[in-house]
Amino acid sequence: MKIILTTLNAKYIHTSLAIRLLKAYSEHEFNDIHLAEYTIKDPVMNIVSDLFQKQPDVIGFSCYIWNIEETLKLVGILKQVMPEITIVLGGPEVSYEPLHWMKREAGIDFIVNGDGEETFHHLLQELRDDRKFHFVYGAAYRKGEEIIVNPPRPKSDLNTLPTPHRFPDDIPDLGKRIVYFETSRGCPFNCQFCLSSIEVGVRYYDIERVKSDLLYLIENGAKIIKFLDRTFNINRNYAMEMFQFLIDNHQGCVFQFEITADIMRPEVLDFLSKNAPPGIFRFEIGVQSTNDETNELVKRRQNFKKLSRTVMKIKESRNIDQHLDLIAGLPMEDYNTFRKTFNDVFVMEPEELQLGFLKMLRGTGLRAQAAKYEYTYMEHAPYEILSSHMMTFSDIIRLKRLEDVLEKYWNSHRMDHTAKYLIRHVFDSPFDFFQEFGDYWEERGWQKIGHQLEDLFTRLQSFLIDRGTQSMDIITGLMKLDYFLGHKYKPRKIWWDFVLDKSDWSSYLKDIAANPSQISAQLAEAGLSERELQKYTVLEVLPFSLEAVLDSISGLRADGGSEEDEADNANHEAVLSSESLLQGVTDSSLEESVQTSSSAIAVAEHASVREGRTLLIVMYQQNESQRAQYYTLPL
Repeated sequence: MKIILTTLNAKYIHTSLAIRLLKAYSEHEFNDIHLAEYTIKDPVMNIVSDLFQKQPDVIGFSCYIWNIEETLKLVGILKQVMPEITIVLGGPEVSYEPLHWMKREAGIDFIVNGDGEETFHHLLQELRDDRKFHFVYGAAYRKGEEIIVNPPRPKSDLNTLPTPHRFPDDIPDLGKRIVYFETSRGCPFNCQFCLSSIEVGVRYYDIERVKSDLLYLIENGAKIIKFLDRTFNINRNYAMEMFQFLIDNHQGCVFQFEITADIMRPEVLDFLSKNAPPGIFRFEIGVQSTNDETNELVKRRQNFKKLSRTVMKIKESRNIDQHLDLIAGLPMEDYNTFRKTFNDVFVMEPEELQLGFLKMLRGTGLRAQAAKYEYTYMEHAPYEILSSHMMTFSDIIRLKRLEDVLEKYWNSHRMDHTAKYLIRHVFDSPFDFFQEFGDYWEERGWQKIGHQLEDLFTRLQSFLIDRGTQSMDIITGLMKLDYFLGHKYKPRKIWWDFVLDKSDWSSYLKDIAANPSQISAQLAEAGLSERELQKYTVLEVLPFSLEAVLDSISGLRADGGSEEDEADNANHEAVLSSESLLQGVTDSSLEESVQTSSSAIAVAEHASVREGRTLLIVMYQQNESQRAQYYTLPL
């Protein structure tokens, strides 16, 4: 009996842990099991053709919200071209309503619910032997015109499951794709919008086995390992031992975890701050909402003050990137309260902030209560909401515009300096910047056309000019810096009119070649000739003090400490405003800055910014990181 285990991944770089778990569990008895991974963007007929040529007896599909619709198309066609084939579906998308799926698609022969390893193995035995499917707990099957859903199977003892990480065929691609890994199953929390809330309790794999598998993956070239545990840090001792092990053995591999930030113990934070190598760990933190009433209604326990303290402590260490999640459309969250949620979280300036929209997942408590909150939502996956009792469809599409610009201008890190300046000094709040720009973007019809890197800069510039933004010389200078830093090699074109005179450009370059130590000791050590500098260097004169502007956007904005800490922070900001930002400002500009309660004019007009100019020097291909390096000289 030839068996194909397959799935449609969201992207090529992703891999499926589920089908590997199934193969690992059953291959000792069924040695003709093969894995086949595709993506949701592969043409359906290409996948059908490939599976047809393999001539399997059984095909098992792993199903999720991102691939269920394409999977159903495949099932229908496969049954037409191979009517004798047995098709089995499993995974979270089909586990909770098997009757619905089997009624919708007649080509589905079986559905495996919940943990799949033991159930799928038992099903294969019955397909091979006596076909007594009523004995296969955890499965749904057809009996003539009737659909039978068997009782559920008890949860698996994870330590009886063979490792899914030792297949020789996977080794060549370990360094090219994301490896998904679990140390536990289940979640201790009960959030009503999440499928993980359905399973009570957390089960763990033996930690020594986990270490052995991880070491195998690392030594065989894995570059990114993403842990699927819903709350990696729920067991403090387990998490600490794992963190230490990964620090000792990482070999340059990057590890991503989902953590719950408000339960992170201070000693864990201190340990990570002192010991985590920069760039090795990445934390994903679900905030979802800062509205207390909303969190209570969806049974989400969250202490936002503690969460903020954890995020800022991690950010202060500069060792770990953080990805924070928000969900728009939860109960009692309207457009204005979500604006507050967004700003509450953005003040921490995480490396990534993902704005998601509530999905009414099958099996969740919130889907069962949809009528109570007047939810309308997509009939098919991903079941995203269209409106609620508090949020109209107009609100949803406005937030979609904000989300688009957020991805392009914050999460992409193409304009880190510019975005920080705009958010801290120009707009009333981060939400207002992204929303206003998102609305402008759609009004121009830019969502209908593609863009190149320089388009992102020219479109932002158009938006800022059209709204009458002040200090455009500073903003444009920061945009130029970001554009230069966004290239690995010296850019062939720029999006602005180059105004530096050729003779001045040549003179500056000669001075740098003759006196490299005035730029940096590293440049002096490199000993580059003027000709080499021409090859690897770009120059730009900025009409302000770049160092002073960068100082105004450096440091941490949010404070996660006690009330005493907050008071100290407020005092520090007051001293900064009076002694630094407003030093040398005229009476009229000081009065204007006080009236507007904005630091934008203070930064734009204070003497240390406006006195003199800056020679910006950006160099390429100077070290192994291949990242552009920049230097400044006051003129």
